[in-house]
Amino acid sequence: MKKIQILAVLIAFSMIDAQAAMDHSAHRGKGASAEKGGASCVRPHLSKMFPAHLSTVAPGSEFSFVVSSLDDPDQVFVEVKRQPVEVKVEFVNPYYLVKGKIPDSLKGTAARVDVKIESKVSSCRAEDGWLLKISEN
Repeated sequence: MKKIQILAVLIAFSMIDAQAAMDHSAHRGKGASAEKGGASCVRPHLSKMFPAHLSTVAPGSEFSFVVSSLDDPDQVFVEVKRQPVEVKVEFVNPYYLVKGKIPDSLKGTAARVDVKIESKVSSCRAEDGWLLKISEN
């Protein structure tokens, strides 16, 4: 009998939580940034990654990619095999060209070029990347 009562209480609480979530979702307005008076954000998009996915490259070689719908170039962060990499971001209307170099310390391994684009609004953040094979020299 106690199991049934506990189950009933758990179901009641989960229904209350679900109702509260539905009620609070209406407070967001037209988009995450609508509360600031702006339009909904457009998530940044990466494309034209070079060298291409699974290409073999030498240590210290350059990589690049294009970011569209980027609000602030200072919000682009890149790591290669979890090592932060300094990048140069150049505006080439209507997108941004981002360039960096594979760390010289990475040799004879595979590494992910991991790109994160931060934003004050969590729904406007973006993450992407691709894998490269790094030769011995």
